[in-house]
Amino acid sequence: MKPFCGAALLLLLFCAATCAQDSCICEKNKRVTNCKLNGGVCWCDGVGSGATVNCDKLTSKCLLMKAEMMGSKSGRREKPKDAFEDTDGLYDPECENAGIFKAKQCNGTTCWCVNTAGVRRTDKHDADLKCNQLVRTWWIIIEMKHADRNTPLNTESLKKFFKETISNRYMLDGRFISGVLYEKPYITIDLKQNSSEKSLGDVDIADVAYYFEKDVKGDPVFHNNILNITIDNEMLKLEKTVVYYVDEIAPEFSMKSLTPGLIAVIVVIVIAVVAAIVVLVLTRRRKGKYVKAEVKEMNEMHRGLNA
Repeated sequence: MKPFCGAALLLLLFCAATCAQDSCICEKNKRVTNCKLNGGVCWCDGVGSGATVNCDKLTSKCLLMKAEMMGSKSGRREKPKDAFEDTDGLYDPECENAGIFKAKQCNGTTCWCVNTAGVRRTDKHDADLKCNQLVRTWWIIIEMKHADRNTPLNTESLKKFFKETISNRYMLDGRFISGVLYEKPYITIDLKQNSSEKSLGDVDIADVAYYFEKDVKGDPVFHNNILNITIDNEMLKLEKTVVYYVDEIAPEFSMKSLTPGLIAVIVVIVIAVVAAIVVLVLTRRRKGKYVKAEVKEMNEMHRGLNA
């Protein structure tokens, strides 16, 4: 009996050691499970999707949003005319096998079309909606506002930090970082990547923007790897981060899709314009009556003198 127990114990220890060698940690995505080391690469199953994740690369935004839904079950530069913001927030997306978003997304019987960043680009319709293609987001604008400070940041140091961080941390080729603009207190980063420029091995700017937004908002996707924004050895505190999207084809929003706040602003502007017109008309009328009365009085004076 004792030899059998000893052999069983050795087998158990061998299995444990083997499993420990095969297991790994996905450094670029903490929302995974069943991680195994294969050929020197850590491969895992994405939470919520079960899709295979290569931990040497950034995980697609679609798979990350799906995983997040499982865990959970806003001197500024003028924006481009067709730039729009994600006002819908988190939803449970449908992903293609490659991890990209399906062009048509639905929540029950309500459906809409999205771009490659998974952001709604049409009004919401019923299930009969047709989304003929997944429109590419070729320009992403990340706008950040830092906390009040007495002196502005060093522009060159700031540009250097963000360009190096985006290239090294998110593995984005530097040619896709088209600019970093600083106009105190706003920092604007432009990522541009059209269909003809992106090759098979390039990281998508939509995935980079999602990772970056999570980092600066204190909810990193990386495993135990927090982004510290330090400019010239000084920690930078950000108060607000907003991401805008520009697609290769303009979005298809109607007036009825405008938010109540924007509609209220439009109503106020219209009322103000109408009120200004009314005041102008009344003023001109009063002025006309005054001129007529003055002419009448002068004529009466002339007649009195002639008499």
